Amino acid sequence: MPLITVDHLRKSYADRTLFSNLNFSIDNGERIGVVGINGTGKSTLLKIIAGFESADQGEFIRQKDLRIEYLPQVPEFEQGQSVLEAVFCQPAAAVQTVKEYESSQLIASSSPDDPSAQNKLMKAIAAMDSAGAWELEQNARIILTKLGIDDFSQDASTMSGGQQKRVALAAALLEPADLLILDEPTNHLDHIALDWLQTYLKQYRGAVIMVTHDRYFLDQVANIMFELENGSLYRYEANYSAYLERSAERAEMARSMEQKRQNLLRQELAWVRRGAKARSTKQKARLDRFEQLKNQDSPLQAEKTELINVKTRIGRETIIADNIGKSYNSKWLFRNFSYIIRRDERLGIVGPNGCGKTTLLKILAGTVLPDEGSVTQGSTVNVVVFSQNAEEIPQDIRVIESVRDVAEVIQTNEGSISASQLLERFLFPPAVQWQPVSKLSGGERRRLQLLKVLMRAPNVLILDEPTNDLDTQTLVVLEDYLDDFQGAVITVSHDRYFLDRTADRLMVFSSDGNIKQLEGSYSENADKITSLLGNNSQMNAEDNKKRTPSSENNSRKREKSRFSYKEQREWDTIETDIESLDLRLTELSKQYQTFATDFVKLQEIQSEIDKVTQEHEDLLERWMILSEMQEGFEN
Repeated sequence: MPLITVDHLRKSYADRTLFSNLNFSIDNGERIGVVGINGTGKSTLLKIIAGFESADQGEFIRQKDLRIEYLPQVPEFEQGQSVLEAVFCQPAAAVQTVKEYESSQLIASSSPDDPSAQNKLMKAIAAMDSAGAWELEQNARIILTKLGIDDFSQDASTMSGGQQKRVALAAALLEPADLLILDEPTNHLDHIALDWLQTYLKQYRGAVIMVTHDRYFLDQVANIMFELENGSLYRYEANYSAYLERSAERAEMARSMEQKRQNLLRQELAWVRRGAKARSTKQKARLDRFEQLKNQDSPLQAEKTELINVKTRIGRETIIADNIGKSYNSKWLFRNFSYIIRRDERLGIVGPNGCGKTTLLKILAGTVLPDEGSVTQGSTVNVVVFSQNAEEIPQDIRVIESVRDVAEVIQTNEGSISASQLLERFLFPPAVQWQPVSKLSGGERRRLQLLKVLMRAPNVLILDEPTNDLDTQTLVVLEDYLDDFQGAVITVSHDRYFLDRTADRLMVFSSDGNIKQLEGSYSENADKITSLLGNNSQMNAEDNKKRTPSSENNSRKREKSRFSYKEQREWDTIETDIESLDLRLTELSKQYQTFATDFVKLQEIQSEIDKVTQEHEDLLERWMILSEMQEGFEN
């Protein structure tokens, strides 16, 4: 039985419908990634599933005694609540038990000869045993440490947004649940914490449904993808990479069916215009078909964000850092750092949280002075920063007014463009442009902030965690924009995919306190980065095993002189099996053409094609291994 079954789910705000008629289920062991353009209702869907928001319509069937843990996009904590208290998901009594134990421990240690103090400590220890609070506290400390939080007594309500998100994530992970719901769990996590969380979720016993922009993370963790598009939900039995292929196939199929409908409509229209009279049953049926075709809705096209180049010329002199250093609370974040930013720089900066990455960006941008050394900027340099704490847009002004604050009209490669036209390109239609900013989703506000940054015509663009709260479609367009950007781009990000797309040189804040320079992309330097960061996580060990899958087989081949009985039988039949799958794929391809107008049947055929293709690839891979073994025996 599924953990949750949802039928005909609908949700709208005022005159805006987020989604309608959604039907889906969630089974144990499924790890679901939810994708879609900002504003399509991804976070709202998670809130409804978690029970924190109600739907306008729909039926929920939940498994009895279903345990749900939920990580909100923006967590909140009570004033005075310590990190450890905030993380405990047990009833308040268990939290109080831990507090009483810590209090009595302090009293007993300061008054070792006081019998009453020692007696109180013994009672507190017994209460800890009874409540199972020892394991609870230990697990909380372990998870917090893995996520980069080591001060357990600080007030959670006074922490930065990134730290609060990690505390809330620890709270969601502490107690086992049947369904774990995570809204942007990868935001603000450094590479070490990302690797740990990735491994943790891959081994999670319950079901997981999550919204995240981190495509490498989705690729590794998700085995089901939900795509929210134009108010509908599409389910794919795939990780992120396979989802991209199948989503493209679905879109192409929809375009093909619409083209056929239009062609048929033109034929029927020509027949009607010739003056057909509805005197026979056949003619009446044809007129009815024409009306059906005319009134049939076309498949909605997915909205696309389009970024445009708005720039100013950059001269020969850019930004020069000369032996700069910066300290914080008597501790040096970095020293003796020198670097010249090239005019076409594509630099990525990597390091754990708190190492000084954002501080370095501020020094290069000229908003913070170094404690030693100097930074000089060329006279034509126009530095613009898109930061994780971008300037908040006033909530009471209209969307179009926030853009007009920057410029009414801007000059682009395509000529002049108005603020309204620019907003439309960023998926803010006229109806939305005249709404107050407060009505936008968090992701839509982030997209609006990005638009305002790019309108300032930078020739040195500094991106500090730019992927936080941007949907994957906008990220793809931003990456394409940066490909053509005529200027320097400096990026701090924990998003490995984004770094691979936008950086060809890396600066790594290593565990020894120095900044190391690496040439190439993140993936090309993954092992070096791991070594510099001092991360020996299990995930990296697993990745290394995956990168060398044939090493164990090779050693076995050297030890063996012939096939085992099972391998011999496999070798005798494998070519016949491959040929059978070839024939099946040919047959399915013919069926695909036959049912070209039946979308439901096409989906069934496509699912079968995917299954047979995977079997075919697996058999070919196995055939290659057996062939190598056979050659080894002969040699």
